[in-house]
Parts: sequence; structure tokens; C-alpha cells
Amino acid sequence: MIAALAAPTVALAEATIYGQAHVTMDWFDITGDEDTKYKGWRLNRGGMGKGNPRGSRMGIKGSEDLGRGLKAIYQIEFNIPLKDAEEFGITDINRMDLRMRNSYAGLKGAFGTVLMGRHDTPFKLSTSKLDLFNDTMADHQGTLGFDDLRIDSTIVYMTPRIQGFQFAAALIPGAASTLPGIFLEETSLEADGLAEGYSLAATYANGPWYFGVVHEFMGENFEGTLEDDPADFEKWRVGLGIRDLAGFYMSTLYEEQRAINALEKQYGKNNDADMWQVQVGYALGNNMIKAMYGQKDHNLETTRYYNLTDLTSWAFGFDHKLSPRTKAYALYTHVDGDLNESDWKGTSLGMIHSF
Repeated sequence: MIAALAAPTVALAEATIYGQAHVTMDWFDITGDEDTKYKGWRLNRGGMGKGNPRGSRMGIKGSEDLGRGLKAIYQIEFNIPLKDAEEFGITDINRMDLRMRNSYAGLKGAFGTVLMGRHDTPFKLSTSKLDLFNDTMADHQGTLGFDDLRIDSTIVYMTPRIQGFQFAAALIPGAASTLPGIFLEETSLEADGLAEGYSLAATYANGPWYFGVVHEFMGENFEGTLEDDPADFEKWRVGLGIRDLAGFYMSTLYEEQRAINALEKQYGKNNDADMWQVQVGYALGNNMIKAMYGQKDHNLETTRYYNLTDLTSWAFGFDHKLSPRTKAYALYTHVDGDLNESDWKGTSLGMIHSF
């Protein structure tokens, strides 16, 4: 009887429950048309807010020793919004909005790590640590449009880190899927290959120094309903960072996005975008001051579906660690676009607790 009761405890010995609660009070001044302009307060960004979702989450992860230096690994993680950040109803008891984050199973050994499931692409992972404003109003994705993806049903391989160097690659099966964006509910039966897309990253990390160069490609079959104007979409990104050099932090990011479609093939017009951003921070004791500035430039002003606008973004913030696991912060963000409806600014007061 004692052995039977102890067995589940042994089975779960390598399991860890973890999570993060991230809450903010946000004030926005959004310039738009009659349906989208907004000035006022929101909690955790809300349906009208800007920037990235706050990333509150809960998960379980663990491993099993298979012998000879080999481990089975797993993770199941959910996004858990602390308010309804998508809809506009003041109450919605029927909406849970639990969404999968990185969830997978795989193997880890001397050869590296291989996993299958839903996961951030190497393109995203390679420079995520360089964003001092990650998952906030001033996140580089939510302000300028740096394109970070979490992909369903992907296959990822990561080498061990050797003298600071690491390589990561991901195959992205088609699975009748389309890219996130305009046509969220569409399927593409042409996306049937094991590698309709791929993501590659090479990084170097040694002490405070960090460098990454990455490339990602999504084939035209992911376009779904855009059958008369299919597009390959590819991106390059280079990141350079200094993390905690006597309290000093700095990062620079450059990304080129290319949509190679019929417009470019037939008329020689580039449907491309270039963006860059610089962030700096200085930590003293439990406090950090930080700032960022960046720009996005389009080589084409419009497409068939929507107007494109060049952007300029800047922000500054202050962090205070209340404990090793709890941080409070304040920040201000400003985004200017060539189109007036792209202009917005805001202030955010937040707290993050990790467990």
C-alpha cells in the first residue's frame, strides 16, 4: 500500500508548475477614424489598446531520465488573461479565452534538443531577450511590427551551446494552414508539405555579450485565399546586445521583411519593409531606467487590402524590483505614422509576478 501511494510522487518528481501574472493600468490616446479612435483608461491593454498582450500564463513542465544522457522533456503552457483583453463587453461569463502557448514533447541529450508541438520559432527566440519592453505597451512587435511568431505543429532542433555559439532550426508543416492576419478562418489545401516554411537562427552569448542572425521563410501556400496573388514571405533579422555590463544594457535590432508576390514579379515594385530599433537601460540596485527608439519604412505605400504606413516609435520607462520574483514598472510610449490613424501614445503602470 505504501509503495502504491508513493508511485505517483516519484512519477511527478521532475514536474514543475510555473507561471506569471502581469497586470497593468493603461491610458491611451489613439488617433483613428470614428470607429477606432479612443482616449481613456483600459486594464491590461483591453480590446481598444495597443502594444502586445501582457502574457499572463500558467504551465507545467518536466522531464524523465531515459539513461545514457538522454531525457524525455515536455511542457504544456496556457495563456491566462486576467481580464477579457479581446472583447468589449463589461461581463462575459461564457468566454474563457484560454490559449495555448509553447506546448510540446521531445528529447534532450548530448546532441542537443529536438521537440514537436506548438512553439516560438527560432527567429523569435533568437532576440526575445534583447527587448527590455517585452509584453508591454512598448513591445517591439506591438509598436513597430517586428514579426515574431509562435507556430502550431512545428518541429524544432537546437544544438547545445558550445563556447557561446548555438544553432536552431524549425520546419513548419503546411497542415492546410494559413498565416495569421487578414484571413484567420481560411484553410489552404495547397499547404500540404512537411516544410512549407522554415526558421533558422545562429546566436552567440557569452557573459554580457549577445549576437544573433536569423532567417525565416513562409511559402506562398500559406496565403490561403490570395490565390490570384500568392506571396512568399521571408524575413532577416540581426540583433546585437549588451546585457548587464556593470548595470548597462543595450540592444540594436534590424529586420527586413519581403513579400515576393505577383506585384513584385510582374511590375518590379518591392513590397518590402525595413525596421530598426535601439534600446538602452541602466540598472542600479533594484531600479532600472530604460528607453527605446525605432523606425519602420515601407517600400510600397498600399496593397490591394490595406494601406501601409511608415512608423516612428519611442518610449522610456522605469522598473523597480520589489523582490526577485515581483517587479513594478511605469512607461510612456509614442508612435507616429505617416497616416494619421496610425498615431497613438500611452502610459502604462504595471506589476509582474513570476512563480
